[in-house]
Amino acid sequence: MSLKDIFQEFIEKDKAAELGGGEKAIEKQKNAGKQTARERIDMLLDDNSFAEIDKFVLHDSHNYNMQNKRMPGDGVVAGYGKIEGRLVYVYAYDFTVYGGSLSRTNANKIVKVQKLALKNGAPIIALNDSGGARIQEGVMALSGYSEIFNQNVKSSGVIPQISAILGPCAGGACYSPALTDYIFMVKDESYMFVTGPDVVKAVTHEELTKEELGGASVHSSKSGVAHFVGNDEEETLMMIRELISFLPSNNMEDPPITTTRDTSTRKTTGIEELIPEDSNIPYDIKQLIEEVVDENYFFEVMTQFAQNVVIGFARMAGQPVGIVANQPAYLAGVLDIDASDKAARFIRFCDCFDIPLITFVDVPGFLPGRDQEHNGIIRHGAKIMYAYVEATVPKITLITRKAYGGAYVVMSSKESGADLNLAYPNAEIAVMGAEGAVNILYRSSNEEERKEAIKEYSNLFTNPYRAAEKGYIDEIILPADTRLKIIQGLEMTANKTESNPPKKHGNSPL
Repeated sequence: MSLKDIFQEFIEKDKAAELGGGEKAIEKQKNAGKQTARERIDMLLDDNSFAEIDKFVLHDSHNYNMQNKRMPGDGVVAGYGKIEGRLVYVYAYDFTVYGGSLSRTNANKIVKVQKLALKNGAPIIALNDSGGARIQEGVMALSGYSEIFNQNVKSSGVIPQISAILGPCAGGACYSPALTDYIFMVKDESYMFVTGPDVVKAVTHEELTKEELGGASVHSSKSGVAHFVGNDEEETLMMIRELISFLPSNNMEDPPITTTRDTSTRKTTGIEELIPEDSNIPYDIKQLIEEVVDENYFFEVMTQFAQNVVIGFARMAGQPVGIVANQPAYLAGVLDIDASDKAARFIRFCDCFDIPLITFVDVPGFLPGRDQEHNGIIRHGAKIMYAYVEATVPKITLITRKAYGGAYVVMSSKESGADLNLAYPNAEIAVMGAEGAVNILYRSSNEEERKEAIKEYSNLFTNPYRAAEKGYIDEIILPADTRLKIIQGLEMTANKTESNPPKKHGNSPL
């Protein structure tokens, strides 16, 4: 065979490998409204940047006549490329090959790119569209999942790990995304569940559709499993690119600085009109955040879950920051179980990757009630405190209005290790509101005495001056100076060095 023939043979084999399960299977994928694995990768990465690894890998199973059913790549496309010029690793399940099922062989492919990502300090992105473990392989396929999970844990806090669910993700397959930092889903197209509708019906007699059991709407609003939901695959993949733009490549790098046309000294005069004079009237904290950050752009995370707390990324003077804020427009901004979990994990992620934390506080307390207590609000609420105290990144806190009781303490107070604590002149820092306090302190008093007591308590605590006198508030600022003061704080803490006591790891409340 001539050299020309050898090259031609390679070209033909390469083309065949890129067809995955073949033209009919690809057509079926398209008819279902889904892209192929390679199309998804090309959409996600910079043009012509993808380099594939293990394109010609074949499985070695001989059960159920599988030795006669071998396709190049074996149902996973894996390799590396770039997003905005920065190295990332990626693997995508190919649903056209045995329904994207995981074999021992294609698990090896995934583990290979996971190890490469860890060694080279670059994010790894998984594009999931899989029917689960390949039944024909039994325990061999399951062992493949185990190794993937093992690498997920080893990479946690070292490199960003992102999962996109672009079709089914069922059974043990769910646990790799669950171990990653962020999960993206597609509206009406993707679903996740440990046990499917048929099993649920057989065991509990509940009749549920895939969407009702584990669709994007369920996981983004009720379970909190999904962090982002796109309307289609393209939007979802573009959201991943957007997220990557805020993150360093690994825990040893600083987050990427960008240039901005927004000046550091810009006055935030709109905030004065935003916060009502009556402290019981709600307002939208997201409007305040957008007023403060660069070019009014806030990239919110988990928009539909536990809406009483707002989390997300923004930039201040070009520097990426993580934002945690109570939301007075939803449940008055109280902390509950879901909000505590949501905030705590985000805080810990930002700390992993040296992203400064900015906390906007307007919290009347923890949500009372039997359900909250019986379901462990004590344990879940402690997660926020633990996360803030553990975090060694720059921490700047602004009390915009209410800061009551234990909720004040856990929301990045001076006592929990915040580097700079600011407050507006209207801030209320107290154990509880005036009426509640008077009901306890003056329960035997008449109405006239109670009114006078409420007035007295309000004069004492419905302002930040008592806390400022004790050094718990570093500076009282006007709303118009919010952006300037936060940026000054970030500049002040830019060279912060702090470490926790040497230990194997802490025992965070779970």
